[in-house]
Amino acid sequence: MKRNALLGAVGLLAVAATSASEAAADGGPGPLGVTTVAAATADSARVGALFDAADAGRLTGAHFCTASVVHSPHRNLLVTAAHCLGGDGDLVFVPGYRDGGAPYGTWKVARVFLPDGWAKGQDEDSDVAFATLRADGGRQIEDVVGANRLATRTATGATAVTVTGYPNSRETPVRCVNRPTAHSSTQQRIDCPDFTGGTSGSPWVNGDDRIVGVLGGHEQGGATADISYSVVLGAEATELYQDAACDP
Repeated sequence: MKRNALLGAVGLLAVAATSASEAAADGGPGPLGVTTVAAATADSARVGALFDAADAGRLTGAHFCTASVVHSPHRNLLVTAAHCLGGDGDLVFVPGYRDGGAPYGTWKVARVFLPDGWAKGQDEDSDVAFATLRADGGRQIEDVVGANRLATRTATGATAVTVTGYPNSRETPVRCVNRPTAHSSTQQRIDCPDFTGGTSGSPWVNGDDRIVGVLGGHEQGGATADISYSVVLGAEATELYQDAACDP
């Protein structure tokens, strides 16, 4: 079951959009397990929406997954769910996307890196992927919006994480803070309401600004909007990151 297809018809999110709830979420830890509209900040600018390249001229309503910038030596790398990158056709990434606008530009995906477990059998324990972006005017994506570092082999639930993603029924991102729990030895889960279709690939960022999960994995992210999953980032994710990070 594919979150970005299965949950796309859930409807408009019932997110808390009051100034008080948004300030609590973006100005500090805030309440756990509450989904709000994500404020436009330097941190949220590192998260963006994925589009088919054919839709780059008209972005509104066309995004289908979420991705985020992850630090690499060449400063050009994204991390997302493997099921977001497994199709044909060219893609673009729009960091900080809001209401049809591209405040930090539109970036073309140059190369996709899928783990063997996903490429050969769509193994849900391999539902994480990386992609390099083409430079724009001599600048790399990380020069423009910064990046979070990837952290593998971390203990599930060691700290609360912030999940930021783009439901395909909305034109602004949402965010939720909560503590992940183990679903299995290879999968972790988080309780955050209203993470509907389009949020696949959303980064799980801990208090040290490190990505410790990517929304996907079990049931390609979850069969309901209120419980989301990620693979436990281990040896396979580490090796794949190392391969992708070496790509100029």
